[in-house]
Amino acid sequence: MIEGISHVTFIVRDLELATKFFKEIFGAEEVYSSGDTTFSISREKFFMIGEQWIAIMEGESLPTRTYNHIAFKIAEADFETYESRIRRMGVDFKPPRPRVEGEGRSLYFYDFDNHLFEIHTGTLSQRLERYKMK
Repeated sequence: MIEGISHVTFIVRDLELATKFFKEIFGAEEVYSSGDTTFSISREKFFMIGEQWIAIMEGESLPTRTYNHIAFKIAEADFETYESRIRRMGVDFKPPRPRVEGEGRSLYFYDFDNHLFEIHTGTLSQRLERYKMK
């Protein structure tokens, strides 16, 4: 039986730049750094963002940007705080997609390796309830 998502891994060109990205935007706590030792396929670091384990591994960046993404849930009251953190990091934003009222606010942005991230204020139950009204 699946218990949930164990971890999410991102391949990044520069471990230190990616570390700065995760710490400054998401407040990630670094819990492991392999240094020059490799137990997996390359040097890596592990972080905790909330209760989610995030891994970054050194390698080639994604060649193109897509809409594949990971979304982190935040409180509505924290939206501007996260938007400010993202803007300070100087990363590219994706124009927001059209939304219907009641499905939450989102901000989409890319890291330095073409991964797309989203901060989102809504929940699945809110979205399903809103879509019923359509």
